[in-house]
Amino acid sequence: MEQIPGITRRIITEIRSPEVLRRAEKEVLFVEKNKIKPLYIGNEDYPIRFKECIDSPVIMYFRGNADLNTSKIISIVGTRNASVYGRETTERIVKELSEEYKDILIVSGLAYGIDCMAHLSALKNDLKTVGILAHGLDLIYPHQHRAMAIDMLENGGLLTDFMSETKPDRQNFVKRNRIIAGISDCTLIVESAGKGGALITGFIVDSYNRDLFAVPGRINDTYSQGCNRLIKEKKAALVENAEDIMREMCWKTRPQKPPEAIQRTLLLNLPAEQQQIVDILAKSENRHLNALSVELNLPVSKLSSLLFDLELDGIVKAIPGGSYKLI
Repeated sequence: MEQIPGITRRIITEIRSPEVLRRAEKEVLFVEKNKIKPLYIGNEDYPIRFKECIDSPVIMYFRGNADLNTSKIISIVGTRNASVYGRETTERIVKELSEEYKDILIVSGLAYGIDCMAHLSALKNDLKTVGILAHGLDLIYPHQHRAMAIDMLENGGLLTDFMSETKPDRQNFVKRNRIIAGISDCTLIVESAGKGGALITGFIVDSYNRDLFAVPGRINDTYSQGCNRLIKEKKAALVENAEDIMREMCWKTRPQKPPEAIQRTLLLNLPAEQQQIVDILAKSENRHLNALSVELNLPVSKLSSLLFDLELDGIVKAIPGGSYKLI
C-alpha cells in the first residue's frame, strides 16, 4: 500500500485496524441481508454521469429497480415549505414529462414539500423515481415518508453514499445535495428561499456545468427569492412547463430519414468511436451530450474531444443547449 500515491502511513494503519475491518464486515452483512447493491467506481452499473464530477462518491448504496444510467434523468427539488402554487406546478410538470417519456427518471431528496411532491407525482404517473438520502439505508427520514419510500422501492429506489447507522445530521444533507446534482442531466428548482438546501443544490449543478432550471415566483414571496435570483443571475433558465425543459435539453426529437449530406457522411472511413457517434446522430434530429455519453458509455471528456474532431471535419455541429447534430 505504501507504493500507492497519496496513501500515508496513518491511512495504512487505519485500514489495517481490526475495528475498521470489523465495521466493514458488518456493512457487508447488512448489504447482503437487505439486498442492497453497492455501486463503486469501476462497476459497470455505477452512474456514468458521476464520472465527470470532481467529488463523485467512491461507493454508493442502492436499493430498488431503477436504471441509474437511463437516457433521461431530471432532479426536481425545492423548499420544504411548499405553497399550493409550488405543489401544483411540480405535479403538472411531472405529468407533462410522463406524457412524453415513460422512461424518464425523476430524482429528489425525499424531504417534505417539493421533494415529496416530485416523488408522489412520479409514482402517480407511472414514472420511476429515486430518493437520495442523507443517511444510511437502515432508516427513513422523515419517518412519515416511509410508506412512500416502500412504494419507490417497487418503482424506482433509494440511493445514498452513507453507510448504515449514519444519522441524518445537518451536514449530511449538504453532502447529499451533490448526489442529486450529479446523477441527473438537469435539475429543476420549483421554490426556494434566499438561502437553503435547494439553492445549494443549484450552485452545485452550476459548478458541474449541468443544465439548471427554475420556476419563477412573485418578487415578494419568501420561497421564490432563490429561484428568482438564479434566473436573474443567469444561472438557471426560466421554466413554466415541461415543454421549456424539453426544448432546452433538445429532448423533443423526431426520427427522420437522413438527408443526402448525412448519408454521404456514413460512407466516410471514420475511426470506430467516431462512427458510433455518427450512427447515433443519424437516427434523430440531435442528441444531448449527456445522452450520447450514456448511450456510448464514454466519459464526457473523451466524447467532447471526439465531437470536436468531427466538428473540425465538418461532420457534426454543436447547437445551443449542449446538443449536437449531423451537418
